Amino acid sequence: MAGVMLLNLGGMPAASAQTTAPPSAPTDIVIQNVRIFDGKAPVLSAPSNVLIHGNIITRISRDAISAPAGGLVIDGGGRTLMPGLIDAHWHAMLIRGTPEQMIFGDVGYTNILGAAEAQATLMRGFTTIRDVGGPVFGLKQAIDDGIVSGPRIFPSGAMITVTSGHGDFRQLSELPRSQGQLARMEELGGSAVADSPDEVRLRTREQLMQGASQIKLTAGGGVSSPFSPIDAVTFTEPEVRAAVEAAENWGTYVTVHAFTVPAIRQAISAGVKCIEHGYLMDDATAKLMAEKGIWLSTQPLPDELRQAFPEGTTQREKADEVWPGIDRTYQLARKYHLKTAFGTDVLFSAELARMQGAILASLVRWYSPAEVLAMATGTNAELLEMSGKRDPYYPNHIGVVQEGALADLLLVDGDPIQNIKLVADPDKSFVMIMKDGKIYKNTLAH
Repeated sequence: MAGVMLLNLGGMPAASAQTTAPPSAPTDIVIQNVRIFDGKAPVLSAPSNVLIHGNIITRISRDAISAPAGGLVIDGGGRTLMPGLIDAHWHAMLIRGTPEQMIFGDVGYTNILGAAEAQATLMRGFTTIRDVGGPVFGLKQAIDDGIVSGPRIFPSGAMITVTSGHGDFRQLSELPRSQGQLARMEELGGSAVADSPDEVRLRTREQLMQGASQIKLTAGGGVSSPFSPIDAVTFTEPEVRAAVEAAENWGTYVTVHAFTVPAIRQAISAGVKCIEHGYLMDDATAKLMAEKGIWLSTQPLPDELRQAFPEGTTQREKADEVWPGIDRTYQLARKYHLKTAFGTDVLFSAELARMQGAILASLVRWYSPAEVLAMATGTNAELLEMSGKRDPYYPNHIGVVQEGALADLLLVDGDPIQNIKLVADPDKSFVMIMKDGKIYKNTLAH
């Protein structure tokens, strides 16, 4: 085919060469002979061909597609083409450092750590993340501007908490707080303390001003925070409602960290659209969420994360209280057909971050492989669309392989519906990773 470059990905060796697409990458790419998981249907398509123009999927056909002159043709060799994965509960800036390093360390160094982890996240096949707390606006801009490689980021900005709430990482020596005084964590943009409806409204609007696609509040106690009991309901209902009103004025929504029944129910009463975690909910609360169409963004937390908290510490005691609720929460989600999003919630551990795909695959404890894949692609994309025009990539669609969608794609060496473990080994299984029409990884025969 004159003027067309041909890459044959059939019969590739396990070793891979990872490259970032140069600025002169072709504007037209044809991916031939692939079976498609479209992000929704529980089966793969018949052998098909896909045309990508720029960053958009423009044609999907069983018939042959010819690339325009200067285009690129990739022979998929019968492999699976699927949407890039989406992690709906990620903290891009809080993975590789310790809490002490993040708060007291050099800001330039922590930003470089964040950029390095963003590249690693993309190379695991996660082309989009919803960041639910952390100073991520600069990293997002650097990725969108092409300065560093990484996933699309739907940022919340600083997680909004109350004095002593989950996300308040101040020391007792920093109390009492003086009027107008900001703690180091607030100066960095990791957390924001708000102790009245007016303060909550202010902190919410500050995140929206910086580009937040959704707002994150910590409505109840958490495991990692030192002064935040699990059973505490941290905000008052008027405080939560202030955030909901401010977010809805901007066309977006509030999601809350909440484990317990009182925290979840207060948030729902205040107009919150999404619950993070929900591990200590009961049957009646799950039913209420189903009736009101509330999203559950929950995570199959690995036991390695629980064990990372030293025995005898408050954090370990709280983790031991929460972990048994994970199975029950997924059982309730299935029972009431809750709109359920997938995320991982990895914190302060590059080693656990490398398990991102394995954590996804562990969902087969409750779901079929096809349901798992759909949750981490098309379903998660539906949650992201709740941001409306605050969606940084509005009005384009992600999480699906369909005409008109953004070209965030994985070419998988095998059938992940038959073998979900393929997503747990991205170095070997993902022979191509594409985001926004650019190829970031190729595994090529020599």
